[in-house]
Amino acid sequence: MTDGGEPGERGPLGTTLVIIPTYNEADNLKNVVSRLRSAVPDAHVLVADDNSPDGTGKLADELAARDDSVHVLHRTAKEGLGAAYLAGFRWGIARDYGVLVEMDADGSHQPEELHRLLTALKGADLVLGSRWIAGGRVVNWPRTRELLSRGGSTYSRLLLDVPLRDVTGGFRAFRRETLEGLGMEDVASQGYCFQVDLAHRAVRAGYRVVEVPITFVERERGNSKMSRDIVAEALWRVTAWGVEGRVKKILGRRHT
Repeated sequence: MTDGGEPGERGPLGTTLVIIPTYNEADNLKNVVSRLRSAVPDAHVLVADDNSPDGTGKLADELAARDDSVHVLHRTAKEGLGAAYLAGFRWGIARDYGVLVEMDADGSHQPEELHRLLTALKGADLVLGSRWIAGGRVVNWPRTRELLSRGGSTYSRLLLDVPLRDVTGGFRAFRRETLEGLGMEDVASQGYCFQVDLAHRAVRAGYRVVEVPITFVERERGNSKMSRDIVAEALWRVTAWGVEGRVKKILGRRHT
């Protein structure tokens, strides 16, 4: 386990809401939700569907009709991962959930490992499920994908000066108060970059961010949403944030 920020007493966690963004995940959603409800029965689920043409939204409605702890947020268009999570965060905060969790719909994040994140969150403000610390691993990834992910995290860590090994991972648990303090109203980033943005904001704000090891398993059904545009956005935004941060430090030293 690795962490940043100051340890200290934190309040009770409250009810957990697991937000699962979907776009064309009809082949995976039922299994993921079933596993999640079995692994952490007290957790609620919010499926945030971006008007999937394959019927994912309809399937989510059917799951919700059979289980009062499953909810659906229908969105009108595909607007990206970041926008879906932000809408899910706002939905959960408005309904007083104490913990908000990010989890992929494709089975890459193991629902059975969620308890690790929630246990660690008792003494933290944000917990990241990490592939790149001791005990973490990936399964069935091509070498090129692993190098891209490791390289992205390393680049972000060094440029933004954050003490985290897996900055781009998308399996994470926030206390509601943490999200409320991050200034989500001006978050515009997507994909990898969205994850980097929130982790960077949390570290910069002084929140305690902890990493716990997870096993990431490559999807077996459906298509990955990774694209060159997502990678390009992450590269230029992280570079811009890093340069901006260094300029501010330099100017700050000149005025002291």
